Amino acid sequence: MRIISGQHKGSRLLAPKNLPVRPTTDRAKEALFNILQHEFDFENIRVLDLFAGTGSISYEFASRGVPQILAVDQNRHCIQFIETTKKKLNLTIETFCSSVEKFLERFSNPQTIVFMDPPYSYTEESYSILIDHLLVNCLEDQGWIIAEHDTHHKFDSHPNFIQKRKYGSCQFSIFKKK
Repeated sequence: MRIISGQHKGSRLLAPKNLPVRPTTDRAKEALFNILQHEFDFENIRVLDLFAGTGSISYEFASRGVPQILAVDQNRHCIQFIETTKKKLNLTIETFCSSVEKFLERFSNPQTIVFMDPPYSYTEESYSILIDHLLVNCLEDQGWIIAEHDTHHKFDSHPNFIQKRKYGSCQFSIFKKK
């Protein structure tokens, strides 16, 4: 895994092999961040990274100057890896070791971007429930929710869906308040 751009461009990070994760590919990250850099001023946004895993997405945002990043994952080994990496690179990432559902029960601070990458076993219904909750409780008016998912999930009919991007077996569906 490497950081694609920004202050820490090219930094290679070796996550422990025993982490139960499926990191976003470099190709997919690069394509996604090319879109985001034209839509948002990274120095003036807040990011919530749900199901953070290795923290790959959080590192990309931090490397590009995002001042507030919250990373949530229920696996304590993932959170420990993010904590170690953020200290090593001096990144502004706040971590929470919690299930996403429990974290969101007590969280209501609107974010500019919410990135979510649940396990691929997550059902379409579970995605929709989570997206609807985030739209109402956790997203700024002009913010985006970005859901990473496999090719089996389709969200085109969701009323807040704005676009889908596909990179190999990885897809990003983007949602916005209407």
